[in-house]
Amino acid sequence: MTALLRSLLGALVVLLLGGCGTPATKVAPGASLGEATSVLGKPTGEYALPGGGKRLEYATGPSGRETWMLDFDAGGKLVATNQVLNDRNFDTVRPGMSSDELLVMLGRPAGRRQLPRTGEVVWSYRYESFACVLFQASIDPASGKVINTGRLPDPICTPDI
Repeated sequence: MTALLRSLLGALVVLLLGGCGTPATKVAPGASLGEATSVLGKPTGEYALPGGGKRLEYATGPSGRETWMLDFDAGGKLVATNQVLNDRNFDTVRPGMSSDELLVMLGRPAGRRQLPRTGEVVWSYRYESFACVLFQASIDPASGKVINTGRLPDPICTPDI
């Protein structure tokens, strides 16, 4: 199969899958970075990956509960598509992790607020959960490192809080 034919077939697959659904169903593995952005639009974030790859973030916040990350290899081909706002990823966030690492892992938070007494900046992530909670990470503004993490009821689900 020639390179031109492979490109045309890849573009056709991207177009056929582009009607509805998540980024995982709209862009096929092996699609180019250009094909992905033509289907999905401008990403909400872009991050460098080890080995020369790139991660594109498609966040649905601030009220959305999904953030999709599309990982491209050094050649610009899509190798993975993941919805990253989930307990498995939240459970790997540890004190000492940099805020840059947190952004690459989870994407932009749904909200940021600074605590007046301590100066910590709290990043909040909405996500689908049975208990309707937010995941939060407290960041030390001086070092840019995670201090602690936790979950609390999401005010959208419990407006009296």
